[in-house]
Amino acid sequence: MPNLFNPFQPFSASELPNESAGGGKNARIWLWLSLAVIILDQLTKVWANTELTYHQSVPIFPGLNFTLMYNTGAAFNFLADADGWQRWFLAGLAILVSGFIIFWLSHLKRSQWWLAVALAFILGGALGNLIDRLWYGYVIDFIDFYYQLWHWPAFNIADSAITVGAMMLLIDAVRSG
Repeated sequence: MPNLFNPFQPFSASELPNESAGGGKNARIWLWLSLAVIILDQLTKVWANTELTYHQSVPIFPGLNFTLMYNTGAAFNFLADADGWQRWFLAGLAILVSGFIIFWLSHLKRSQWWLAVALAFILGGALGNLIDRLWYGYVIDFIDFYYQLWHWPAFNIADSAITVGAMMLLIDAVRSG
């Protein structure tokens, strides 16, 4: 069994999933993970949008609030003050990136599961935020980490999945190269 807690330890071929185990030989089998991210992301956003009041913090424990916010821009509110064109630009970018990730997954071997999981997380997060952007014109954020008076920009499950996937891609790059 691979040691998932030590991503720098190389895996032996016997520890990896069987290349020919049902469902085809490519890594598209991991699209179920993208779907799970999308569902969890959308369910939590519906909850936040119905149960939280805009910009009113609900303390969860010291260092974490749930605070409903709407982000018309990208990460860290980049482009949030633009005139509205950013909605369609960012939606188009998400569609292009998603298509590229699906293409990439189609060309990965199933034994490349670490990379496939990373891409599946990124895909699920990108599509989760795309749904918001197309449906509402903004992305629903509500997870608010803070230390004293300093607050990290609010985020959501989709953002978390993108971050985890990106970190996994970096680990894969270090391991591979």
